[in-house]
Amino acid sequence: MAHIDAADTAARDQNGGLLGNRWFQLFIGILCMGLVANLQYGWTLFVNPMNAKHHWGDSAIQVAFSIFIVTETWLVPLEGWLVDQFGPRPVVAGGAICAGLAWVLNSYATSLPMLYAGAVLAGIGAGGVYGTCVGNALKWFPDKRGLAAGLTAAGFGAGAALTVIPIANMIQKSGYEHTFFTFGIIQGVLIFAMALLLVKPQPPKGAKANKAILTNPVEFTPGQMVRTRVFWVIYISFVAVAAGGIMATAQLGPIARDFGFATMPVTLLGVTLPLLTMTLSIDNLCNGLTRPLCGFVSDRIGRENTMFLIFIGEGLSLIGLLELGHNPYWFMFFAALTFLFWGEIFSIFPALCADTFGSRFAAANAGTLYTAKGTAALLVPVASVLSHSGGWNLVFAVAAVMTVAAGLSAKFVLQPMRQRFITGHVAAQPATDAGAYGARAVAGKGD
Repeated sequence: MAHIDAADTAARDQNGGLLGNRWFQLFIGILCMGLVANLQYGWTLFVNPMNAKHHWGDSAIQVAFSIFIVTETWLVPLEGWLVDQFGPRPVVAGGAICAGLAWVLNSYATSLPMLYAGAVLAGIGAGGVYGTCVGNALKWFPDKRGLAAGLTAAGFGAGAALTVIPIANMIQKSGYEHTFFTFGIIQGVLIFAMALLLVKPQPPKGAKANKAILTNPVEFTPGQMVRTRVFWVIYISFVAVAAGGIMATAQLGPIARDFGFATMPVTLLGVTLPLLTMTLSIDNLCNGLTRPLCGFVSDRIGRENTMFLIFIGEGLSLIGLLELGHNPYWFMFFAALTFLFWGEIFSIFPALCADTFGSRFAAANAGTLYTAKGTAALLVPVASVLSHSGGWNLVFAVAAVMTVAAGLSAKFVLQPMRQRFITGHVAAQPATDAGAYGARAVAGKGD
């Protein structure tokens, strides 16, 4: 506690005022994440009303969502670079404008091209806010990167949880166009206002990570980072876990329907809901909880040790779905565990990236690694193919193998590789300029 107090006091002394308080900056980042979350998690509420009016077809409308995900994911490295160069305020402000305009455009869309244009704007806006806020958390909290990134990522789900009911009610009473316009303006204006409170991170000089965390004194640019072997081991691990989790979690609805209990009423804590609705509600809570929780744990016992335990846990949960998932209550239990062991990738991997490649370019580097989510999403249709050839049990089996392999790789491949990578730089640091050494290291034969 003394160390934490000293670090926070140093931050206040160094930056001055409320805006210089790193916990306040973290809070603003969480608010921004919550406000932009509806672009992804609120989208499903608009699909049926749009189709009922325009008869475009669900598949054609959902192309807009795919465009949004690709744009959000693959532009984050560029947006992260802008943050590293110009600070968080202009990038989040630009993201706010794009986020607001996207839903306003959707409210006027009378053709699919207009809807797709709105999806591009929404992706730019969401990516700018997401990448900036996560990158800021990593820079402000070099001593608690896992917790800070986890709390920030959790805000992305919590915001949607608070606004789903108001959005659904407004759609029912006033129509989806009015809802798009109203919430577009509200979200855009509020995120823009929050952006004005963001300042360029100045982490306290006395803040040091736990001894269990290996950190690199050398600062790597994204270009230097992608030329290292250790980055691609991290990237492949991210893809494997993300794909395995998405393949299972994205199919929970069809799986529950195929098993015959999607609409079965279930009562929990005095609330009665259809089993699928209850399952998804519990799963989203687990998905939000795990991000700061596992981030905090990884700050204490190390990233790879946490990855080993959590990824193996996810694999076992998927095997539980395979063996016992035909029972509705076991289905709910193991589905919740799957989300609990999966959502933490959005806190651990950004922290691991900053530990390995430095804080200076953390936003761009974490954004580059974040493209693994987009790569993983491209593998999701494989689940449908597998289900047709071998049933849902084959989907669970393949996803379990991928996540268990990632867990074993984290402990027995990534951990020693990253240790060699970082200790080599630590040993060379006193006699070498950091930037020049970083450039030579990635060009050479190091991990």
